[in-house]
Amino acid sequence: MFIDLAKIEVKSGRGGKGVDSFYKDKLTRSGHPDGGDGGCGGDVIVRVSANAHTLIDFQYRRHFKADKGKDGSSKKKKGHDGADSIIKVPVGTLIYDHEKNTLLADLTKIDEEIIVAKGGQGGKGNRSHKNATLGGGEEQKIIRLELKLIADVGIIGFPNSGKSTLISKISKARPKIAPYPFTTKFPVLGVVEHNGFEFKIAEVPGLIKGAHTGRGLGDLFLRHTERTNILIHLIDIADTTRDSYDNYKDISEELRLYGKGVNKKPRIIVANKIDLDEAKINIENLKKKLKKDIFTISSKTGEGLDKLLDEVCNRLKENAKTK
Repeated sequence: MFIDLAKIEVKSGRGGKGVDSFYKDKLTRSGHPDGGDGGCGGDVIVRVSANAHTLIDFQYRRHFKADKGKDGSSKKKKGHDGADSIIKVPVGTLIYDHEKNTLLADLTKIDEEIIVAKGGQGGKGNRSHKNATLGGGEEQKIIRLELKLIADVGIIGFPNSGKSTLISKISKARPKIAPYPFTTKFPVLGVVEHNGFEFKIAEVPGLIKGAHTGRGLGDLFLRHTERTNILIHLIDIADTTRDSYDNYKDISEELRLYGKGVNKKPRIIVANKIDLDEAKINIENLKKKLKKDIFTISSKTGEGLDKLLDEVCNRLKENAKTK
């Protein structure tokens, strides 16, 4: 199951106590202070792992606590520091302080990390000729995790437009495919290799009118378009229940209303299901109204896919040159 939102509670370790201790022997009547410092408490650290792909683990474990520092001892011995608590997340995870609703970090690289709860400092022993002190307190907070997929290309469109069939044809991703709307309930990520060029592609679950306001969970789905370089707008050209041009306009409007620059991303318009009889009339009508380049494909038969992938690769290469 793909989970892209989670809320967890984190708590760092308390610092260990410094101790009051005095060294005495048969030659020393008045002992001199030799109390050691307490160890520092462990931190809670969020770290990106190449082996994490979703936030599903946080559905079952919601509390993370680092170890406390050990108390100091005599002979100036410092207590051991508490062990850190490491939380592993996928690439593209945003970390928020939930109560303050402030962004703490946007983790986009493997092994990138942030300390979300700092361990308490160890207390000072009396070896410095001062009374020993207690260790510092732990830090506790609620953290919100949000995952935004990082992909070169995003596939968008109305439900049942053939997005799942397309991504399964051009990559090794295997989403559920069925002849009814809303089959795909979570984003699907795949890797495409075409003529020696490789790129990541994400299928965004079907969008509907009002998606930007959260209708049909559309705002959550649109989040995954933010990090893409190119969007493939897939249109079911054989659909007899919805005008193809209205299809284009409605999705375009949802991108505009959602904001965050997704409507300004380069978009490749793709008419799918060209193998069906109903498609022939609809594609001519769409071309007349849209007056943009339109790629025609059949995800089912593979017709037009090579030409589409050539265009995607060329655009990605051009995009890389401008960065």
